[in-house]
Amino acid sequence: MAVLLVIEPIFEADFLDCSFGFRPYFDTIPHDQLMKCLQMRITDRQVLKLIRMWLQTPVIERDAQGREKGSRPKQGTPQGGVISPLLANVYLHWFEKAFHAPDGPANWAKAEIVRYADDFVILARYQGERLTSWVENQLEGRFKLTINREKTHVVDLKEPRASVDFLGFTFRYDCDLHGGSHRYLNIFPSKKAQARARDKIRGITSSRRCFVPASEMVGEVNSWLRSWANYFRHGYPRMAFRSVNRFTRERLVRHLKRRSQRPSRPRKGTTYYAHLQALGLRNL
Repeated sequence: MAVLLVIEPIFEADFLDCSFGFRPYFDTIPHDQLMKCLQMRITDRQVLKLIRMWLQTPVIERDAQGREKGSRPKQGTPQGGVISPLLANVYLHWFEKAFHAPDGPANWAKAEIVRYADDFVILARYQGERLTSWVENQLEGRFKLTINREKTHVVDLKEPRASVDFLGFTFRYDCDLHGGSHRYLNIFPSKKAQARARDKIRGITSSRRCFVPASEMVGEVNSWLRSWANYFRHGYPRMAFRSVNRFTRERLVRHLKRRSQRPSRPRKGTTYYAHLQALGLRNL
């Protein structure tokens, strides 16, 4: 962490505006090439030696017989290391520099790139073989990284129902709900994001937590939904929010019915929905 605090501002000053965020580690970055990237901005040999030692820290694994086996990694950054996200961004920064170079796609294809850690999208009016070949040759050739072919594809958003999922959002052109031929770019939480939200609510309202007072559980649900909604408030999330609200009410009603205490049940003539509102449940 001490090294991170010292060197992070140095590299942050170089990073391009198209780079956002990071993930804990990357497992295919070649060490030698990564060290060359660091040496372009760091001249202190002791710091460079320390970073190389972290990269080569032995990994202990157990085989099928339970025997321990150690190996020194030749690529990748340490999983869980506080400095690993910065090292990954330092390495991929040079891919973005090549992208924006005079002979890069940003110029001859008028393309734009948006990257979050190892996930990125390239936006261009025309996606052709030249562009896809350039990306593959750079990442797998020059930078010796591995492209996830299952998640990599070209999408033409002008086609009906074509969509792109990125960072939990779905981007898709839809027809105006009020009729007409006008189409707008619809942005809403993806199906996977909504499924993860339901899984989280299932965990909070699990039958194993039936001892939790109803008001306390409602408070936990409210707190988590508030953070989830803050992230997904961009675009047009109303329909997704309504779906999550409905699922949340169903789970909480099941929790109330599961409990035996009388205060957990609504008064006579009062619906469970009204009872949840009285307990403080806040809809998205």
